[in-house]
Amino acid sequence: MSQTETAKPSTPEPPPGAKAESGPRQRSVRVVMVGLLIAMLLAMLDNMIVGTAMPTIVGELGGLDHLSWVVTAYTLATAASTPIWGKLGDMYGRKGIFLTSIVLFLAGSAMSGMAQTMDQLIAFRAFQGLGAGGLMVGVMAIIGEMIPPRERGKYQGLIAGVMAIAMIGGPLVGGTITDNWGWRWSFYINLPIGVVALAMVTIVLHLPKKPSKGRIDYFGAVLLTVAITSLVLLTTWGGTQYAWGSVQIIGLLVLGLASLAAFLFAETRAPEPIMPLRIFRSSNFSLISLVGFLVGFTMFGSMTFLPLYQQTVQGASATNSGLLLLPMLLAMMAVSMVAGRVTTATGRYKAFPIIGGALITVGLVLLSTMDVHTTRFTSGLFMAVLGAGMGFVMQITMLISQNSVEMRDIGVGSSSATLFRTIGGSFGVSLFGALFSHKVQHGMDSTAAGAAATKGGAQLDPATIAKFPPALKDAYFHAVASGTHVVFLWGAVVSVFGFLAAWFIIESPLRGAAAKPAARSEDEPLLADAL
Repeated sequence: MSQTETAKPSTPEPPPGAKAESGPRQRSVRVVMVGLLIAMLLAMLDNMIVGTAMPTIVGELGGLDHLSWVVTAYTLATAASTPIWGKLGDMYGRKGIFLTSIVLFLAGSAMSGMAQTMDQLIAFRAFQGLGAGGLMVGVMAIIGEMIPPRERGKYQGLIAGVMAIAMIGGPLVGGTITDNWGWRWSFYINLPIGVVALAMVTIVLHLPKKPSKGRIDYFGAVLLTVAITSLVLLTTWGGTQYAWGSVQIIGLLVLGLASLAAFLFAETRAPEPIMPLRIFRSSNFSLISLVGFLVGFTMFGSMTFLPLYQQTVQGASATNSGLLLLPMLLAMMAVSMVAGRVTTATGRYKAFPIIGGALITVGLVLLSTMDVHTTRFTSGLFMAVLGAGMGFVMQITMLISQNSVEMRDIGVGSSSATLFRTIGGSFGVSLFGALFSHKVQHGMDSTAAGAAATKGGAQLDPATIAKFPPALKDAYFHAVASGTHVVFLWGAVVSVFGFLAAWFIIESPLRGAAAKPAARSEDEPLLADAL
């Protein structure tokens, strides 16, 4: 079935409650957007701040062998709860569900800051992750309900800006807080910021409630949670905690596939499915979900190794490596803003994922040419190309996803797009990490000293590398450069498939794109009109 058959109506579809109001005031709209962006920043910033504090946390609480679970528990809870939050918003109204997710996130932050043991911290991080799962989805779904797709492009630059702030500011803020206030404030810092977002959204955001007579699909939620958990653990543990051919990894794969198959069957029977399969009847939604998965795969997988290359081969500090990502992040923000404005002005968008896919591929190919002699200026140019490609794709994928489903499924569409990107990123980090480690270990195995130096792991901290004799240090630099070459080259290969999939997207009209200004003013009292 074509996308146009699923993503009706042919006439513009006003936001819920639009007929009752002539349009919110300018101040109200902006306050709501500030609150939503703060909530998004909380979700994106948390892991980066906490990552900087982890050595200090381990030093105080101990439990080094459980260190990875502090991150894994949060990631698992976030990924598993994402589609459930989206569905609950569709069933019961977005405002109440979104406020609930903020409260859970803040409660989890407070409990994590008060943790006395590593086991407590892991449990509280999982609780915090449950709230985080609703933050990103809630923001995207609320924007999707308030602002028609035709007008939504205006806000893409703001969303990209929040991503850039999180990626650059996270390590800086985390390091400053840990050094001056202690690691517990890495969690407590969320509380005053979150309270501001909570107050703004509570007071200013007005969306209709949706009392639902349908029952929550608990069975489908359990099956989907098992499937997501199995796949995330498979990609997290594969090649690190356990060998890829081990019983544990094979068992996770079988469990994940079996629960996924059972989930798909259950969704055909449920009165109110967690993820209605009807959304995949839209060719656009299916294609953009694939593009989102592949973008997550290449973006998160590749970007994980950029700071490693900068810190190891180019000699940057942990703080400076974050600042060295500026060319990529600024390019992403600028291009996203331009693409959004063009989409708003013209209603055209198909070219953006195509151009973005091409630029991502070119950027990854350029990054694969870096070696021990590549300057920071040259690598910055290469990163700018990659960032421009990401700017064309990142927010457009969400826009197309939301425009490809009916308004009643806007939450499910948003959560599904987020989930596919998250799962893609999880697979990318895991598989690229295995490729990188194998290549580095292979390069160091040529000498006994090199093999011994990387026996405990291919990724060494700068303090350890500084103690190497010059010859061994040079060999490790070449091995890391070779490892990043393989990662970026395979990333380029994967991104080609996303580029090809984008060509098959159907450029159907965006909701809110009226042909005549008079018709728009009559049928669509958009929030954007207040700006």
